[in-house]
Amino acid sequence: MPDWVIRTQHLGKCYKLYTRPLDRLKELFVSSRRYHHDFWALQEVDLCLEAGQSCGIIGRNGSGKSTLLKLISGVTRPSSGTIEVAGRVGALLELGTGFHPEYTGRENIYFSAAMLGLEGAETEALVPEIIAFAELDDFIDQPVKTYSSGMYMRLGFAVATSIRPDILITDEVLSVGDEAFQKKCIRRMEAFLDEGKTLLFCSHSMYHVQKLCQKALWLDHGQVRAWGGTAEVTLAFEDYLRELEAREEQQAEAQPVADASRPSRLRQVCLMDADNRETDVFNLGETARIEMIAEVPDGQPPVFAVGHVRRNDKFGVYGIFSDMDRAEPQRVDAHTFRIGYEVRLSLLPGNYTFRTHVLDPSGLRMFDSVEKDFSVRGESRELGVCRLPHRWT
Repeated sequence: MPDWVIRTQHLGKCYKLYTRPLDRLKELFVSSRRYHHDFWALQEVDLCLEAGQSCGIIGRNGSGKSTLLKLISGVTRPSSGTIEVAGRVGALLELGTGFHPEYTGRENIYFSAAMLGLEGAETEALVPEIIAFAELDDFIDQPVKTYSSGMYMRLGFAVATSIRPDILITDEVLSVGDEAFQKKCIRRMEAFLDEGKTLLFCSHSMYHVQKLCQKALWLDHGQVRAWGGTAEVTLAFEDYLRELEAREEQQAEAQPVADASRPSRLRQVCLMDADNRETDVFNLGETARIEMIAEVPDGQPPVFAVGHVRRNDKFGVYGIFSDMDRAEPQRVDAHTFRIGYEVRLSLLPGNYTFRTHVLDPSGLRMFDSVEKDFSVRGESRELGVCRLPHRWT
């Protein structure tokens, strides 16, 4: 037996695109002329998965994720490269793939099982389990064309996982259906992995990819952008999305207000470690220091604020104003004030931003803001954004 269950080398898929339907017919009869242009949905994909590994396939819409899953599951053939799969595959791809709309749910179970090579007795034993898991007792003998999208997905997932595959392939399986059934799906996938099986999981939910997968493959315009540990790849992908969003916001926003309209401004903001060395990389549990210097035209001591923000989704983790702690800034000269802020970073590994602000003496009007991006590094399987002191009893 090989030490891999899925292996691709230089895998590619090319589609012929025609401007008009008639051009396809013309090309059949006029061999000397080309009426199409090539579109490579996937190019040069190298992937190797061992038994028991789980891999998340991530990327923006149109990046080639579904094409890759179709190639691995055998729905379509590659245009270039090779693909090898060792073991029985259970696949839930596009909604209703493999189901005949005129057949009932029960008939489609038998049809799908036969296509996957199950004998009649094996299928008979699995039917009650499939119906129960899909929660379709009242509809199992109705044509699937009458099913809602959630019912389609429930039946498809129940069939794909109940045939005891060696490899389970799912494409956005958690995007349809209610929360209760999504939890059932996650529990079944976790049990599937506990049995040493292999999972290919395509999703836009980085939370579920991080929860279920050991590896991640990031596809971008049909090519591999990153491949490796889940945390590293998903964080890189979220950074990429954040950068795209920031560029779009910059283009949409009007020109910033002139400095003359801001009575106070942050002249300097420094991010340092506990030894006062400037840095933007910290280890989990280290202390970060921020020093802020503000110019205040009226000479009155301002209020400073610091917010901790998760960089990828702009989720506010924590924020504090200097006047809440009755902290007075140090006067440097008639119009300049300095203050420092120290915090022990209980944030879990990831990318974050400190947002610093200077406000009027009442703390009601915000005059200027400066952001400092930073990263927290470390090994942790904890979930969320921060580590809370705890103990098990």
